[in-house]
Amino acid sequence: MIHFDDLYRELPYTKLSHWLETVPSQLAGWHRELRNSKFAGWQRVLNKLPELASQDVDFSEQVRIGTDDSIDSGMQAKLEGLLTQFHPWRKGPYHVHGLHIDTEWRSDWKWDRVKPHLAPLAGKTILDVGCGNGYHMWRMKGEGANMVVGIDPSELFLMQFLAIKRLAGNPAGIHLLPLGIEQMPPLAAFDTVFSMGVLYHRKSPIDHLQQLHDLLHPGGQLVLETLVIEGDVNQVLVPTDRYAKMRNVWFLPSAEALQLWLSRIGFQHIKLVDLDQTSIEEQRRTDWMTNESLADFLDPTDQSKTVEGYPAPLRAVITAQRPL
Repeated sequence: MIHFDDLYRELPYTKLSHWLETVPSQLAGWHRELRNSKFAGWQRVLNKLPELASQDVDFSEQVRIGTDDSIDSGMQAKLEGLLTQFHPWRKGPYHVHGLHIDTEWRSDWKWDRVKPHLAPLAGKTILDVGCGNGYHMWRMKGEGANMVVGIDPSELFLMQFLAIKRLAGNPAGIHLLPLGIEQMPPLAAFDTVFSMGVLYHRKSPIDHLQQLHDLLHPGGQLVLETLVIEGDVNQVLVPTDRYAKMRNVWFLPSAEALQLWLSRIGFQHIKLVDLDQTSIEEQRRTDWMTNESLADFLDPTDQSKTVEGYPAPLRAVITAQRPL
């Protein structure tokens, strides 16, 4: 059984203590309503992971646990056999006792683009909305964050996170909760809130931005990364059906339109800090993610377009501040 007792023990000593009024019942409800047929099997795999916690970890330059020679080849093969059962691995990469989990996304590249524009994370309380398997959470921890909370409703991503956390020795101050942002109360308590790769999946993007605003402590920083299109302040793309084979893409604004939305919500100090065309080197198939990936989502004769004829993925990073 998955439990969150460590979180409940830690919350009273953080700015999130008032969250204890609601989060235990929410997580209990999640467990009661769990219907994923694969979940019990994933739990068995998680429980079979060997006790390999290492003091030699690095979360600042990469996500690495142990070294190339910290376990023998037989144990490494066993570890690989277990972790591959959590396929597909989308965010990473991870380096675990010499095992390279080569994920679909080079999430470290995104982090390298975002990191120079962050308010200091050391000692802070952080929320990562739509965190996937938690790769960026480990990088936030590597910057010295006191408490990092990620939310993502995917049970598979929760299992991947718990596997990495177990192998890292179950460090305190980092937790992934299987919740969606619509289940989050307006805590007004996080120093930094990340929303990366989420906004275009929301049917109501303005509501999403308001929720992010209400989760931030006054003066806190929003880090928003999302798909955008080129154009002026009035340009917004609404796909007729799918975008890059994704059915759940609703709004792709221009960067200028997105900054206007943030201003209307009440954010200040809004800055477009990065604009990057997603490449097939950054998002691709690997042995750890053998499903279709970006190369399959683009027009084979013109990679500036998706298979549907829309502009190929262009990602913006915008930072903003909730007013004091």
